Amino acid sequence: MSTTSLKISDELKQRAIHAAQQQGLSPHAFMVQAIEQAARAAELRASFVDDALAAREAMRQSGTGYEADDVRAYIKARIAGQTPKRPKAKSWRG
Repeated sequence: MSTTSLKISDELKQRAIHAAQQQGLSPHAFMVQAIEQAARAAELRASFVDDALAAREAMRQSGTGYEADDVRAYIKARIAGQTPKRPKAKSWRG
């Protein structure tokens, strides 16, 4: 395990100490946890963007996609506990 120094303002350090105390953590554990959460969020966002770009490229290659209204209706029905038919992909090329 390596050691890293962080330069933070006195005000931020006091906020971190206070938050750590409220959670029953040491300031060190609180900061490590905060960095872990931020790294995880950044990784999830990057994965989401990668998946979206891949889906976009697949749609471009196939020439098919789903009508937004059909997808919304499907999702609303699923949320309501129904078992609707999945929307059908449609060609968007002329």
